[in-house]
Amino acid sequence: MPGLGLVAGAAPQALTGLSAPDAVFIGGGVTVPGVVAACWEALRPGGRLVANAVTLEGQAVLADWRQRLGGTLTRIGVERADGLGALTTWRPALPVVQWSIRKTASEESP
Repeated sequence: MPGLGLVAGAAPQALTGLSAPDAVFIGGGVTVPGVVAACWEALRPGGRLVANAVTLEGQAVLADWRQRLGGTLTRIGVERADGLGALTTWRPALPVVQWSIRKTASEESP
C-alpha cells in the first residue's frame, strides 16, 4: 500500500518524534497506565484508533474508553480446525474485544 509506514514498538515511547499518525493499533497492553491516553493524544484529527484486549481487565479498560469517547466495541470469536481422535472438531481461540474510534477535529484528550 503506497504511503503506508509501520512503526512497531511499545507506546508511548514508540510515538516519540513521529508526526501525528493517521492510525494507531494497540494489539496489547491496554491495561498499562497511560498507553491508551498517549495513543489517543498522538493521533491526528480524523485518525483512527483500534485496540484489542483478551483479558477481562483489558476489556474493562476498553469499555471505559468507549464510555468516555464513544466508538464501537466488537467481540470477535475465532475457531480453528483441530483433531479429536480420528475426527476433526473446532477449537475456540480466546475471544478478542476490539474498540475502534475515529478522532474528530473537535475532540480533545480526556
